[in-house]
Amino acid sequence: MSSTQPHILAALNRHVASLRGIRRGIEKESLRINTAGELARTPHPSALGSALTHPEITTDFSEALLEFITPVSTSIDDTLDHLDQIHRWTYANLGEEMLWPGSMPCLLGPDDSIPVAQYGSSNVARMKTLYRLGLGQRYGRRMQTISGIHYNFSVPDELWQWLADANGETVTQDFITDRYFGLIRNFRRLSWLLIYLFGAAPAVCSCFLEGKSHQLDRLSSGTLYNPYGTSLRMGDFGYQSAAQSSLNICYNTLENYIQTLKKAIQTPHPDYARISQSEQLSAGLLQIENEFYSPIRPKRVTQSGEIPLGALRRGGVEYIEVRCVDVNPESPLGIRREQIEFLDTFLIYCLISDSPQCNEKVYREIGDNLRQVVERGREPNLNLHDHGQALTLQTWATQIFDELTPIANAFDEAWSGSRYGDCLSHWRETVVQPERTPSARMLETLRERDLSYYGYMMERAEAHRDYFQQPALNKEQQLKARSISEESLVAQRKIEESDDVDFDDYLRHYYEQYETL
Repeated sequence: MSSTQPHILAALNRHVASLRGIRRGIEKESLRINTAGELARTPHPSALGSALTHPEITTDFSEALLEFITPVSTSIDDTLDHLDQIHRWTYANLGEEMLWPGSMPCLLGPDDSIPVAQYGSSNVARMKTLYRLGLGQRYGRRMQTISGIHYNFSVPDELWQWLADANGETVTQDFITDRYFGLIRNFRRLSWLLIYLFGAAPAVCSCFLEGKSHQLDRLSSGTLYNPYGTSLRMGDFGYQSAAQSSLNICYNTLENYIQTLKKAIQTPHPDYARISQSEQLSAGLLQIENEFYSPIRPKRVTQSGEIPLGALRRGGVEYIEVRCVDVNPESPLGIRREQIEFLDTFLIYCLISDSPQCNEKVYREIGDNLRQVVERGREPNLNLHDHGQALTLQTWATQIFDELTPIANAFDEAWSGSRYGDCLSHWRETVVQPERTPSARMLETLRERDLSYYGYMMERAEAHRDYFQQPALNKEQQLKARSISEESLVAQRKIEESDDVDFDDYLRHYYEQYETL
């Protein structure tokens, strides 16, 4: 069990104002669908600009999988307002299409009919598309249409200063990087709690698993589910893979992390060696870092052409990216303020608590706990394990909430309010009342109204469309959004015109960077 030392809490209470400087951003994925709830086969809307260079609207795996990116902000309200505006601008340019409101996807059709994202003719654009073709070959295109919320989080200089002072250390980039890796280790041990609280994907259209073996129950015609499940997205049908199950990426130090990921990228996998070079970037166990599916990542903004591991080597960890949050279909934005407030509290707890280094036994325990909560999280008296000790989910969660309480109180003092404490009370109730979790409420709605997963999601999609269409953006907001889109198209053309090496040389130079790590 992680714990926060009293002198660290005392220092936090003396410097609560530093919590106001937390920087955050949201990346939200949503599939475009037609009026029948089928995956849109249309190109990325030109009015939304270039998916390669637009700072706020891009695509992920599929041409139909939109990704919205908010600017970095210290204000939760500003972040949510900006995400709202991106949605409204998008809906103003979707015609009759809508956005699918959940993590597990819509009616997809045959795997090979799912359109892979296109980014233009430049080398970087071709690399992005080829990487996605490789993902489709390795894991199937259906899996890549699963959507999620990514939460980007970093802390201000003032917080680093008092944390270093409290530990008798000096603020350096190495100190910051080491503390972020401590946060990551704690997060990975405790991320099952977020899956339990935020999991909103206990069911799926049966067509998604057509031709695949599974152990899901049938809820209704066309709907499969786990009776006590929380998030199919985070389980065997989502971002897990047999090939990656053998990976032991180490988070004990930046050097451990770089070298274990580098090895996975440079080590050929026999199954992937049989895939044509025209349909993947490489035959490595991982094509690039992003292929490693993890609930949290250390990040630094890359320079042009730079590999992510190279950026981390150059400057250390700049922020972390939380990747285990399902799209909440009950919220038009896919995430609610009380989720962000809980994430802030949870991440600060992970940052300032003791974080012992991990070994293979702990890694296996982390994976087992995650699978248990994904598949059976709301099962009465479900047992998890913390460093070999068995305890029920409710017992462990209650202990964590007790340790989160003084941190929530510090946030409330910083903001002169009670929102963080109220938020903690809200989520604590779901520990003793699993029927209040998003996953349980979705299944209750399906049963009570005799709805299929498809029918429920279509209702939400139509409601969200109506929400974002009225009111529309004002003229000033529309002009700004249109200008950003037009500028992104110009930027794409400039990149295409500036390419001065052929694609094979571009790729070779890209992968040569791993040799110098």
